[in-house]
Amino acid sequence: MPEIRQLDKHVADLIAAGEVVERPASVAKELLENAMDAGASAIVVELERGGLTYLRITDNGCGIAPEQLPVAFLRHATSKLRTAEDLAAIGTLGFRGEALAAISAVSRVDILSRTVGAEAGATLHLEGGVPGEVRPSGCPEGTTIVVRDLFYNTPARMKFMKKDSAEGAAVTSIVTHLALSHPEISFKLLRDGAEALHTPGDGRLQSAIYAALGRDFALHLLPIHGSGDAVSVEGFVTEPLHGHGTRARQIFFVNGRFVKSQLLSAALEEAYRNQIMKGKFPGCVLHITLPMQQVDVNVHPAKTVVKFAADKPVFDAVYYTVLDTLNGQNRPAQPPKKEEPFYQTMTAEQFKAKAAQVTPPPAAKPPVGSYTSRPAVPAVPKGQTVYVRDVVPEPQKPFVAETVSGGREVTYHITPPPAPPVKEKEPEPVQQAMEPETEAPWRIVGEVLKTYIICEDSHSNVWLIDKHAAHERIRFDALKAHSEPLMAQPLLTPLTVDLEGDSYGAVLEHLDTLRQFGFVCEDFGGGTVLVREIPADIRPEDASSTLEELGQKLALGRADPAGARDELYHTMACKSAIKAGMDTSPAELRALVEQVQSGKIQYCPHGRPVKYKLTRYEIEKMFKRA
Repeated sequence: MPEIRQLDKHVADLIAAGEVVERPASVAKELLENAMDAGASAIVVELERGGLTYLRITDNGCGIAPEQLPVAFLRHATSKLRTAEDLAAIGTLGFRGEALAAISAVSRVDILSRTVGAEAGATLHLEGGVPGEVRPSGCPEGTTIVVRDLFYNTPARMKFMKKDSAEGAAVTSIVTHLALSHPEISFKLLRDGAEALHTPGDGRLQSAIYAALGRDFALHLLPIHGSGDAVSVEGFVTEPLHGHGTRARQIFFVNGRFVKSQLLSAALEEAYRNQIMKGKFPGCVLHITLPMQQVDVNVHPAKTVVKFAADKPVFDAVYYTVLDTLNGQNRPAQPPKKEEPFYQTMTAEQFKAKAAQVTPPPAAKPPVGSYTSRPAVPAVPKGQTVYVRDVVPEPQKPFVAETVSGGREVTYHITPPPAPPVKEKEPEPVQQAMEPETEAPWRIVGEVLKTYIICEDSHSNVWLIDKHAAHERIRFDALKAHSEPLMAQPLLTPLTVDLEGDSYGAVLEHLDTLRQFGFVCEDFGGGTVLVREIPADIRPEDASSTLEELGQKLALGRADPAGARDELYHTMACKSAIKAGMDTSPAELRALVEQVQSGKIQYCPHGRPVKYKLTRYEIEKMFKRA
């Protein structure tokens, strides 16, 4: 058996460095976290050749005392942990006590530091982990660390390094994430002498996003804030219309630490289901805060992977907070209802002017029991009853006795005018179509291409509404709201549908699921399915194509009976919705606009926008008026 020996200190340090220091970005991350834990409010990062030859980080934090400089580079030396119990409540970014020792083991390091209030600072040089002599030095309050010639004594590691531009981009990504996690700190990054990033440090997350991620990303964000089960979520998410091709813009922080989490990403994307284009991913900058005892950050040396004590409260907090924001966006406030009807011939300005006018009170009606006019008394024998209809009766005096000329007493039997005949209740669709249009904060201008409804609101905005997308969303929501199987319509003549191999097998496997959607089918052999009933909302001419599409989705496993059924609802809603190019009645157009302008629907089930707004300024700008 080979002899067991303890590793040399230098070899052990190189192994430890291999775990912590993978590339220049790893060095930058560890040093930046130390600077932030030191209470810095401004940090400057400078690098050359991607950080391989030169990396300098300067902060204005609390600094390190001269006698503490050599201790800081010893393995497992840290000022942030004292006992084992501290591991259960880690509130700092750097805490392992390995970073400085690992970095100095594979590079040449110079550190200059001065504590707050000290007359002078101190400097220390290390090479290959071996420290030199601590010497006095003039320097500003805070700490400056310069790392040169990374991996100079481990040339085998150099072949794993990427191009300078790629390594520099990785450092930029680290600085960006830290700037977003702490918007109260000003970060400045210089790459090969050129400024690549500079955040204001004003404490506003939106300012940090604008500076770090760019104007285009910052202009299409929705603020969110919510909490539940001791988990709070706040930050910004992208508008569904501005999704991204990858998940690179999904940035999460847990208790101020940037993390990579499939759980958080899944919660975010689930909230965007049916509201974002297929193939697109939502972006975000979210801060999740929970008790430190509920999260373990000591999972991986890079500290970008965390483990939650309970996943469900964290998932629910992110999911419902984002979902509530998406469902509540762009809902216009509805003005109070007016008594006057709104006429579609009015412009938005005319409507506002007319609404401001004072409506005169209606003419007063005579009270019940009063007489409007006494009819002429006919010459009738004494005691004969005269029936008069043109008099309003008194509630308790249906008969009125009166002595008239000639001493004759005449009894007037006063009867109310006959009540108007009661109309039978008309069928609901007819009744809705004949109801007078109620006043709304918008008017329908018309329809173009038999597809898009043009609408003008009272704020001089013009809206283009896709009638198919709007109706498809309405149908989709209605289908999802039904807990019972959909109503089916029997076919006089059964329909035969030829399916491909995978689709054919999938349909036969899920006959019970299809029955819940209104399709009553049976095997007809040879790749053919016999359809006896179809959903009531599907036209017979669309039944074959609908079943074919459902079969394909079932074959791909995107709509199994135990999982998500949205794909099936998508198909059903699309096939039963109003089609582009169809003739649509004014009543139907108005019903669609009411749903869209009320804010109940924003996107079709496939994520396409239902409406698009053109402001008056945008229109006038197109015609060079603005």
